[in-house]
Amino acid sequence: MTEKTIALVTGANKGIGYEIAAGLGALGWSVGVGARDEGRREAAVEKLRAAGADAFGVPLDVTDDASVTAAARLFEERAGRLDVLVNNAGVTGGTPQEPTRADLDTVRAAVETNVIGVIRVTNTMLSLLRRSPSPRIVNVSSSVGSLTRQSGAGPGQAMGPLSVAYAPSKSFLNAVTVQYAKELSDTNILINLACPGFCATDLNGFRGVRTPEQGAATAIRLATLPDDGPTGAFFEDAGVVPW
Repeated sequence: MTEKTIALVTGANKGIGYEIAAGLGALGWSVGVGARDEGRREAAVEKLRAAGADAFGVPLDVTDDASVTAAARLFEERAGRLDVLVNNAGVTGGTPQEPTRADLDTVRAAVETNVIGVIRVTNTMLSLLRRSPSPRIVNVSSSVGSLTRQSGAGPGQAMGPLSVAYAPSKSFLNAVTVQYAKELSDTNILINLACPGFCATDLNGFRGVRTPEQGAATAIRLATLPDDGPTGAFFEDAGVVPW
């Protein structure tokens, strides 16, 4: 009997993360729903199971070493490996985000979760991923993480509002992902960035024009790449996102 593919999606109790978990669950995978809030996490797991998914809760605060270590131990005990890691958990950091007005703690909060949290989770889960026959890492970025789009150097106008914390944290994440791809180039681990587009989630006060389900599609595609798929690249529905 073939073992189920096992995945961890961080920040999966709602929004895009939930829809990524739902999409992977629909493939017949076993999906860990990573989230800090116990009530929301268990509600998400219950909803996913009701839809037929093999979902389980993973208590996880990506900013806390002990929490991430405990999450890795759960996968060690459950399957002895991890096939797919989707680093989805993210925060804006707060407001204001105008460079001349923002509190430094706003910047720190965004970087701590959106960048350092990704590094922390990835490094802690790496030994489990190395045991998978086809390991995949997907880091969820943003259109505003593209310096080309932020600056308006590409087609159209500059994208997104003034943002000294959130947007640069996603640019930082993009750069970090490239470094992982370079280091892991001689392994079978594929690591890529997914841009979900401007989705209606609580991160933006539900002002987005895309649904979370639409936003999850690229991450799901990257989580299921063939062994000869790309690595170290930045994708959206339409194709490659300019750096």
